[in-house]
Amino acid sequence: MPLRDHFRPPIWNHSSWEGFHGGWPMTVVQQLVKVLPEGYTAEPRVHLGDYYEIDVCAFEAAEGGTEDAVAVESRIGDGGSESVATAAYAPPQPTLVLDAELEEQYAYEVLIFDHTRNRQLVAAIEIVSPANKDRPENRRVFVAKCAALLQEHVCVSIVDLVTIRRFNLYCDLLELIGRSDPSFDPPPATYAVTCRGHKAGRQTRFAVCAYPLAVGRRLPTLPIWLTDDLAVSLDLETSYEETCRVLRIPGA
Repeated sequence: MPLRDHFRPPIWNHSSWEGFHGGWPMTVVQQLVKVLPEGYTAEPRVHLGDYYEIDVCAFEAAEGGTEDAVAVESRIGDGGSESVATAAYAPPQPTLVLDAELEEQYAYEVLIFDHTRNRQLVAAIEIVSPANKDRPENRRVFVAKCAALLQEHVCVSIVDLVTIRRFNLYCDLLELIGRSDPSFDPPPATYAVTCRGHKAGRQTRFAVCAYPLAVGRRLPTLPIWLTDDLAVSLDLETSYEETCRVLRIPGA
């Protein structure tokens, strides 16, 4: 089946982009697990603005509480255990205060790790959301994230099915490093691309496999590089269709 337009009728009236967007990463993982060599694993990651996973949490006492919050240290000695209140940290006054609206960042991605190298991140598949493209600051954050991954020799794939925003984040990424792609002139709104930096002798090369996408056409197969000499294939069409089937999203 061909690519649907998830942002306009009739698909928009039938199912939400958020539902599809949230389900696709896991389907991609299920496909990748069939082709990844031993020692590699793939994981889905979804971050929705304020719903980011927090590793270290701080809690505020509920309103109406009778006690002030303090840090508590547990001591265990011969006589048992006891709790000792320690003084709360008083931070210094800020040196600068600005009015700024910090935008929520949305991320839908699949990460591939090499467990033979202490669970090193080797590839990231970023599925673009409308929020990634709607404002200049959001586009800068997305592009900076991809650039940082590439600097760490992580293979980065970008899959953009967002038809309602004309910006092309892949072209923005190339502009950041002072390059352009003649085949993306003018830049298409929807596309799929894999980028990687690798060594060619003493030089570092930036290699790209880029494909414009269009509603009504099949999605391509992307190479996912695990090392300079090892790659697996990601059949976007298969995972896309499986996600649409499970969510009962009708064909075009």
